[in-house]
Amino acid sequence: MQQCDTLILPGWCIPVEPDGLVLTDHAVAVDDGRIVAILPADAARSSLRPGRVISRPNHVLIPGLINAHTHAAMSLLRGIGDDLPLERWLRERIWPAEKRWVSAEMVRDGTRHAIAEMLLAGTTCFSDQYFFPEIVAETASEMHVRAMIGTPVIDFPTAWAANASECLAKGAELVHDRFAEHALISSCFAPHSAGTLSDDAFSELRIMADQLDVRVQIHLHESQQEIRESIAATGLRPLARLAKLGLVNSSLLVVHGVYLDRDEISQLAAARVSVAHCPRSNLKLADGIAPVARYLSGGVNVALGTDGAASNNALDLLDEMKTAALLAKVSESDARTLPAAAALRMATLGGATALGLAEATGSIENGKWADLTCIDMQHFRTQPIYDAISQLVYSASSRQVSDVWIAGRHLVENGTLTQIDGDEILRRTNEWQQRIASHAGE
Repeated sequence: MQQCDTLILPGWCIPVEPDGLVLTDHAVAVDDGRIVAILPADAARSSLRPGRVISRPNHVLIPGLINAHTHAAMSLLRGIGDDLPLERWLRERIWPAEKRWVSAEMVRDGTRHAIAEMLLAGTTCFSDQYFFPEIVAETASEMHVRAMIGTPVIDFPTAWAANASECLAKGAELVHDRFAEHALISSCFAPHSAGTLSDDAFSELRIMADQLDVRVQIHLHESQQEIRESIAATGLRPLARLAKLGLVNSSLLVVHGVYLDRDEISQLAAARVSVAHCPRSNLKLADGIAPVARYLSGGVNVALGTDGAASNNALDLLDEMKTAALLAKVSESDARTLPAAAALRMATLGGATALGLAEATGSIENGKWADLTCIDMQHFRTQPIYDAISQLVYSASSRQVSDVWIAGRHLVENGTLTQIDGDEILRRTNEWQQRIASHAGE
């Protein structure tokens, strides 16, 4: 008999690849952090000798959810700028708060809070875009979470760097010297938006990204105001400006992309650019509804992100899946638009593809890392079950997440964090709340 570390026996297994497949009475075997077999349960019992058997007969097993865009440390700013439009939210609340409070300590504590929250909601990988990315990377590594760490690139001075050139130099160190061979941590460049960098800075970024062979992610076409300001300043829409500067290619991840016309969607598809769709954040800031159905029908890969907790206000990809599917249906006036299986794919393999991690994670396949999420369906809101994928997308809550594995490590078991002191994280968060609230009127 073949030995393995763990044998998981779920009621339903949804591997995501191939699309729409639901396996019943099957097992997933994990050894040395990777998936080594997906086979009928009886065959698994007779041919495998696992170190541990995890029986979850009322549960759905899916690939770990991938949050393709967030700002983890902003969990500490959750709720400070609610009910404001994007530009006022940024200029009146968020940027002043960041100017006062952002530090290595704040980023570490905020990132720990966000990681705990995401794990309990079934997320196994996140793509971050924030200051002190080396602290985000260290924290994710310490907590054994898969992460794409975006180096912020901004022309003006911040608490982390003086200008875009210093941002790029620090990002290059992160890529090459600190986490280049790390199994869980990868890196990219993350300019905030087209309006925060000059053409010269974008050109420097493109050269360095090409030299280091790393990806680029950027908030783009998020609002009508952003587009108007770009045209006024440069004569070009933001995407056209990036294309002129040589940045529109398969390494680019467009975050939000709410206002892309048909020609621009075709341009993204031809260049194999991915889009990170953040529906709840777009709704809350009244940015608009991204034409996701047109992205998908046009051949653009779409991932799902939560954005930061300050603009969402949750880091919950199950909610994002449902919201994305419902918005697509109403925006196209067609209930067949973005079916449940497509929404689940966006939250898993679509995210892995957008981050360049599809060979490692995003689906339940032999040889991939065992990044897995188990969801208990034995709840009033998810019974009865006629279609496991539909019930998962339209009915399940993050409170039903029972188990999470990352590279085979069991980080959530029966709804409880196994290797993280949640009480200590909440204590630190409460200290930050008191500190920030005490200066709220300044």
